[in-house]
Formats: sequence, C-alpha cells, structure tokens
Amino acid sequence: MNSLLSSCRLRALVPLARSLSTRVRPIQEPRDSISTPDAFLKAIGRSSDTKLSVESWEDLWNQDGTKLKSAGVGVRDRRYILWCMEKYRSGLSPEEFAYEPKPKKTIRGWGPSVQNGKRIRSRRDRTKRSKSS
Repeated sequence: MNSLLSSCRLRALVPLARSLSTRVRPIQEPRDSISTPDAFLKAIGRSSDTKLSVESWEDLWNQDGTKLKSAGVGVRDRRYILWCMEKYRSGLSPEEFAYEPKPKKTIRGWGPSVQNGKRIRSRRDRTKRSKSS
C-alpha cells in the first residue's frame, strides 16, 4: 500500500519538476544587417525597441516570458517578441515573418443588431403601410 501511495505522490510531482526546469536555448549568432539587439527589435517592428531595452546580444537571447514580464512588456508584445526570436532561430529573416498587429474594430457588436456602426432598432419591414391607411 505504501509503494502505491508513494508512486502516486511521485507522479504528482513530475509535472511540477518539468515546469521548474528551464530549457537551454542556444544563443543565436548575428546575421546579415542585424548585429545588435536594438537592430533586431527594430527589424521585427511594432515599436518593440521602445518596449524592451537590452544591453547585449546574449542578454536578448536569454530572455524568456518571466524576464520580459518583469521588464514591463505587455502580454501581446511579449508573445510577439518570443515568437519572432524563435523564427529567427530557425533561420528566417525578419522581413519574412514580421507583421503589423490587427487594426482595432470599427464596428462593435455581434450580429445584425449593429450594422455599419449604427444600431438597428427593429427588423420590421418599413416599406409596408400601416393598417389605418
């Protein structure tokens, strides 16, 4: 019975141990015109160079989500920067994968109750005349 209980406890700790371990990622070598962290952040766009300031190339490639969060980078920007770093690691240049964010919606609401930014008050047929005429 004790062996069964201890194996259950051990299994419960395995996901925790996996989450605490950090993956070692290689530091990417500079390519083409990108040789500094500032040049990389400017190349990926979305004004990432103003949202994150990194001193050295090694510091940029040692960044992860928690370090970016403690630096004050927002969630969307954090995810975009990490995604761009992964694409750059795989050998693509920023001109191939960088893109601008989606624009804000101009029409709010769901379905036919709001069309072209105006609320539709009713769905009755306005071309029919009333019964009194």
